[in-house]
Amino acid sequence: MNVDIGNALASEASPGVSRASLERLDDQVAQAHERIERGMENAEHGYEALNLPERTDPDEIRTAVEPVADAEALITVGIGGSSLGAATIVDALESDTETVFLDNVDPDWISRRLESLPLEETAINVVSRSGTTAETLANFLVVREAFESEGVDWTERTIVTTGESGPLRDLADRHDLPSLKVPDGVPGRFSALSAVGMVAAAVCGHDLEALLEGAAAERETLTGSLFDCPAYAYGATTYALDQRGAGTNAVMPYAESLETFAEWFAQLWAESLGKDELGQTPVRALGVTDQHSQLQLYRAGPRDKLVTFLTAGTDENRPIPETDVEDLAYLGGSTLGDLLEAEFEATEASLAAAGRPNVRLEIDRVDEYELGGLLYGMEAACVLAGELYGVNTFEQPAVEWAKKATRGLLGGGVSESDSDSEARRDAERSDGEFEEAEAVAEKSELRVER
Repeated sequence: MNVDIGNALASEASPGVSRASLERLDDQVAQAHERIERGMENAEHGYEALNLPERTDPDEIRTAVEPVADAEALITVGIGGSSLGAATIVDALESDTETVFLDNVDPDWISRRLESLPLEETAINVVSRSGTTAETLANFLVVREAFESEGVDWTERTIVTTGESGPLRDLADRHDLPSLKVPDGVPGRFSALSAVGMVAAAVCGHDLEALLEGAAAERETLTGSLFDCPAYAYGATTYALDQRGAGTNAVMPYAESLETFAEWFAQLWAESLGKDELGQTPVRALGVTDQHSQLQLYRAGPRDKLVTFLTAGTDENRPIPETDVEDLAYLGGSTLGDLLEAEFEATEASLAAAGRPNVRLEIDRVDEYELGGLLYGMEAACVLAGELYGVNTFEQPAVEWAKKATRGLLGGGVSESDSDSEARRDAERSDGEFEEAEAVAEKSELRVER
């Protein structure tokens, strides 16, 4: 992964960060790097995610998925970090296996997805660290019922990825299901390079070793200076721009296969850094598509945005046919690849000409090795940014509040099998209820009805 921050310099953009400011910031980067290294060496919670290229065992993952290796389709039941990393990997890479990610509980959408699949040839991958995530467990129960209704033995088609204890672990033990462990010390949004994100890749036949090798190569670039490390250059620059008013980060891949990456990035950035009234707001975009829907705002709207471009080389191309339409004649003899590159360069230049900060991320191609490096690089950038902000990058108290409210509304108490004992203690109530749910009834209303 390479990073070009030239268009984010104060000489080119407003807001922008001067070279002198970056050099001063580099002292903080060096201190942050020491903290990150220490956390990695001691396998501390969160920092352990940056050790995954060494700790993840691809053979263990392949062994677990072997019973369903010939599946025509794969349903991954998970939400947030239990789904987005896996979706990013398989959406980026070509496969004959149809993949469905049940990361929402919209009943119409769920029903349509299940009805479209050949369940007798479909595998199930259910992912939840605690085994108590409401959305995941609800969807899994619905999927299991759909298999039973079609006379398909779901126990022969299911892989479980969960913690050491909890309802899913009990289920796997009871039915002797292939199972993998969610790694200790790794928050879900940082788990793409573990079994959480790589089971789907294994079922689809992707090269797990190459994913990890690409990540390991990116790890080798982590040094004490942003001028020597692409990941730190990105993390430090986004932090500096946010401090100067660029509170929105619009991430725009210029490869259709990387659209899901922007979704993964949005969770990583928002959930990790959005604390104590700090952190950038990530926005998902897709080049060329969103040049026609969002660029007007980025170029001429408030000066509160950074645009992050992501480009990837490709060996594929498609000629644009010649035409006798005079106004379109300039397209003939070119390729779609030429047009895509021109669209990107024009958009980048358009923002630079308007003095709007933008950063370019580059990977050589969309394959396992480069994708592993990209995922790892963005995780490292996020960890560095968290150090610079001074927030706990690896907690998500606002998310936990909403989870407790949801559970309370559904009448759920605290299960003794919850694997996160600290979260369980926080949620526990003497009457078995969640006081967060009471806030729902207190909602203010000002309704305008037809």
